[in-house]
Amino acid sequence: MEIIEEMQNDIIIYRLNGQLDRNTSQKFEQKLFQAISVGSKNMVIDFKDLDYISSAGIRVILKATKDIKLKDGRIMLCSMQDYVKEVFEVSGVAPLLPIVATMDDALKSF
Repeated sequence: MEIIEEMQNDIIIYRLNGQLDRNTSQKFEQKLFQAISVGSKNMVIDFKDLDYISSAGIRVILKATKDIKLKDGRIMLCSMQDYVKEVFEVSGVAPLLPIVATMDDALKSF
């Protein structure tokens, strides 16, 4: 999986490309928590080019969302393909996470 990281104002954007699964989730978790540990409070995760997400990937996102909320921050999820969004819905975590349709919607929410 490729993780493209960029900054826009004070928002870190992570663009995921490939598969977020047991083999790749640890690398993504390290990036998220490194940013949180240095004080980043606003993040967007762009799922536009993500082909697959497993429960390990969802766990990382839930854990990071909980941690950043404790520091008065937010993570927005956007641009999910239908089959990726379905994984969030079937697992029951979709109502717990801020999921929006587009990158613009995510950026406007801050």
